[in-house]
Amino acid sequence: MHQAVCSSASFAATHGWATPRAATSKRTVVTRAVRKGQRVSDGKNDVTQGVRDLEEPFVQAPDDVFAKARRALTATLAATAVALTVGGITPPPANAITSNNLLFLEAWRAVDKAYVDKTFNGVSWFKYREDTVKRTPMNSTEETYEAIKTMLNKLDDPFTRFLEPEKYALLSESTMSANITGVGVEMAYADDGRIVVVAPTPGGPADEAGVKPNDMIIEVDGRPTDGLSLYEVADALQGPATSKVAIGVNRNGKSDVTDEVTVVRRKYALVPVRSQICAPDITSGKKINYIRLTTFNQLSGSKVREAIMNGLKDESNAVVLDLRSNSGGLFPGALDIAKQFMSKGQIVLIADSDGVRDVFEADGTAIAPDVALTVLVDKGTASASEVLAGALRDNKRATILGDTETFGKGLIQTVVPLADGSAVSITVARYQTPSGADINKVGINPDGKVPTVMSAESESEKTSKPLPSEPGAFCAALAADETVGGKLFM
Repeated sequence: MHQAVCSSASFAATHGWATPRAATSKRTVVTRAVRKGQRVSDGKNDVTQGVRDLEEPFVQAPDDVFAKARRALTATLAATAVALTVGGITPPPANAITSNNLLFLEAWRAVDKAYVDKTFNGVSWFKYREDTVKRTPMNSTEETYEAIKTMLNKLDDPFTRFLEPEKYALLSESTMSANITGVGVEMAYADDGRIVVVAPTPGGPADEAGVKPNDMIIEVDGRPTDGLSLYEVADALQGPATSKVAIGVNRNGKSDVTDEVTVVRRKYALVPVRSQICAPDITSGKKINYIRLTTFNQLSGSKVREAIMNGLKDESNAVVLDLRSNSGGLFPGALDIAKQFMSKGQIVLIADSDGVRDVFEADGTAIAPDVALTVLVDKGTASASEVLAGALRDNKRATILGDTETFGKGLIQTVVPLADGSAVSITVARYQTPSGADINKVGINPDGKVPTVMSAESESEKTSKPLPSEPGAFCAALAADETVGGKLFM
């Protein structure tokens, strides 16, 4: 079986069918999958588990594709032998080529065929293969895995990486189902750059273990999180069902006291959308339908559609779509939701290593093309979330509010399964917003700031607090501070 990915902690992946040559042909992997009506996902990933328990998107190919890839490896081995001989080096006898060598060469060839940067970060890719086969011991699975990781590190691309069989199995489960194995916690960047818990998944492992909203995650299994991204913290939180992870947290503003919470990972249901229709806002005159979208999985498009329809039936005339700390997921979900709000216009451009672009556009099926729309973003908004936010902004369909630029992940990965159940995630393409902006490592700059909520701690003192991301608390804040509605719809 062969697969391909797009990149989200809560970060996720792309599903669909594609051939190993898709990334280097005149159409991208993602485009092929979508045009055949198959599933494509975008991801990392559940960056969290909230930024969630997922990984990057992938495209899955038919079983016979893998067989073809294996046959192609025979040619690769022959080419390696010829190259070594020409270079004055006697190649090892045929019986010296082990299953571990084959696994390494399989990973090398996948990158050679699909990687978006054909300079391979300045690495002489064929010479690297020759030198590694000749000099690097691969006498065990561990040594072979290490050789593959070392090879991928040469590319200096954090999204092109090796997945051990356990991690690949978790990724496949997460992207193929709304049920996820992990800890179940939605995370974001705090104002000081630390990782903060937005909310544990209700009834999930972290919730049952006592993880609370606003907990600052300081350590994971004794490893400090200072300097780590949401992706890296999410990766550390991942693991097989029934395994345990120790999470060190600071609570109630006490940075000098670390509480340790032990969470047993297990399968739980991830509900991607929560919504509530707020009471009419006096200042803006809007009846706001607040929709919180935490990830893009197989349910996201239909659940957002359901929330929009409920708002329209209740005569809501404005939508706040909250993408804060949404690190991505299934790429088709972003396209689906964009089409629900846009009656026309481009959604996203896809470019492969040849610079060939494919364009995805609205198709006239919008159910809320004229409803006032504001999108909330933050530093944890990534990948598929950025596709959606960029489309709505560039088409002047929505106002984008955030206190900082978004994460800046404009790359698409492909996940290629290897013979032993492991896999390699390979960057195969990049996407651009309709205006042609490449947001990778740059992000999307919002149109304005997310309004804060003034709260009366006493009769003589008021304090400013962040706008809540839980639907009930959001509507309560809107009612408590009459200025918020007007700031959301400037």
